[in-house]
Amino acid sequence: MEDECEFCRIVAGDRSAHVLYEDDRTIAFLDANPAVRGHSLVVPRVHEQELLAVDEAMSAAVFDSVQTVANALEAVLDPDGFSVFHTSGPLVGTVDHAHVHLLPRTVDDDVSLSLFRDRLEPDDASALATRVRSSL
Repeated sequence: MEDECEFCRIVAGDRSAHVLYEDDRTIAFLDANPAVRGHSLVVPRVHEQELLAVDEAMSAAVFDSVQTVANALEAVLDPDGFSVFHTSGPLVGTVDHAHVHLLPRTVDDDVSLSLFRDRLEPDDASALATRVRSSL
């Protein structure tokens, strides 16, 4: 446990949270500053800064928990859909503990996850795809 990490303190039971689900590898709780009703966070129980750097079993456990919580939120809130996202690196935000946001969405919510879009140039796409495949 990282002493400074508020999510580690939630995992340890030293900080209160509205826990929705927990198992031996993950815990899910309501976000204390929700964007929408039901906004939840799913985190690994061990302190990991980067979800993309954990082993495959941990990553699978986190996303299995995301699905479990989404199914429960679907049953309770009947949303129009979900936004699920994870940010890594220096863009993570204020908590340096890997986590996935799960937001039940409705057509009239004020959530905006819009992205500027550009045209995919065929030559650039081919070159990038080749480079990525060669690194796998």
